[in-house]
Amino acid sequence: MAFDFSYHSLTKVVFGRDSENKVGKLIKEFGGSRVLIHYGGKSAVSSGLIDRIKNILDSEGIYHTELGGVVPNPHLGLVREGTELCKKEGIDFILAVGGGSVIDSAKAIGYSLGEPDKDVWELFLHERAPKACFPIGTVLTISAAGSETSASCVITNEETKEKRSCNSDMARPKFAVMNPVLTMTLPDYQTQSGCADIMMHTMERYFTNGGNMEITDSIAEGLLKTVIKNAKILHTDPENYEARAEVMWAGSLSHNGLTGLGTNGGDFMSHKLEHEMGGMFDVTHGAGLAAIWGSWARYVYKNCLDRFVKYAVRVMEVVPEENDEKTALKGIEAMEQFYRKIGMPTNMRELGIEPTDEEIEIMAKSCIRACGKPSGSAMVLDEKDFIEIYKNAR
Repeated sequence: MAFDFSYHSLTKVVFGRDSENKVGKLIKEFGGSRVLIHYGGKSAVSSGLIDRIKNILDSEGIYHTELGGVVPNPHLGLVREGTELCKKEGIDFILAVGGGSVIDSAKAIGYSLGEPDKDVWELFLHERAPKACFPIGTVLTISAAGSETSASCVITNEETKEKRSCNSDMARPKFAVMNPVLTMTLPDYQTQSGCADIMMHTMERYFTNGGNMEITDSIAEGLLKTVIKNAKILHTDPENYEARAEVMWAGSLSHNGLTGLGTNGGDFMSHKLEHEMGGMFDVTHGAGLAAIWGSWARYVYKNCLDRFVKYAVRVMEVVPEENDEKTALKGIEAMEQFYRKIGMPTNMRELGIEPTDEEIEIMAKSCIRACGKPSGSAMVLDEKDFIEIYKNAR
């Protein structure tokens, strides 16, 4: 039976070639006059994109300052630095130019400015709920996280090695500028890691034991098949505009809530397990998800068998076997074969990490602290389950 839901998409999307040229007018539309341009580093600068953005803002008479240096698994330390810079410069709007890490860092700065007398990390530890967030706009350069239209934000405390999330509609960007051309210079590994992340955002909502709607399933299945098709194209033809466009739009649809409507909210345990890997080993997020997913899937599939069978047949186009268990396992194997075709890892060794038993126990304990209690929809998991999944993924 479908669960009740409410859905409100708050982000204005401007999609297509040269769409970044509209960023100044968009900032004005949403009340911005003094802007922090927030970005990562090398590619955004060397491509000339940051200079183009600055020139566009100058032409609109919009004051701006900038802060680069965002890294994958964005750091709390830079969030704090950005907060102080914004206070000093009287910033009233944050423009994130980059991918999910940059956008998440911008969201965390927005939260911090919204409640300047409180420690923003408390939000990520879930010690309190956010009450305000400064407005954010995005110019997307990496198709992956879906953060450009989502309520999600993930930050890493580089001192404690904790990677934690905070979700609130207050942090949804006011606008998302999406030009597929801006993603064409990405290395293949980063492109494919993004595709893995996009798929996992959809799969986390698909593999549930609570409330499923046929229309939502159809949207999710179509999205997944589209990403599989176009990830393969981009693996050999990275400048294919149509494939870039399909993947870029899929990234937003995968994480703006659409593919989870009518469910119990999804599973998201693969994400939570990967967050600990990212916090400890600083791995690329999408690749980390690919590395852990097969182990998680084989651990839980019997508890969510009908969904795994449906996925195998409808998405991976598996011919049904003599029984449902064999069909489900064949679907998991087909997914891992796809990962290998696009250069993604299917275990931690292929990811480049080999955690010790002690490190696995540390990650498992940290994961259960982050969850607060045994969690999951495909199967409810606790600390001992986390340990087994990590070990099976080595």
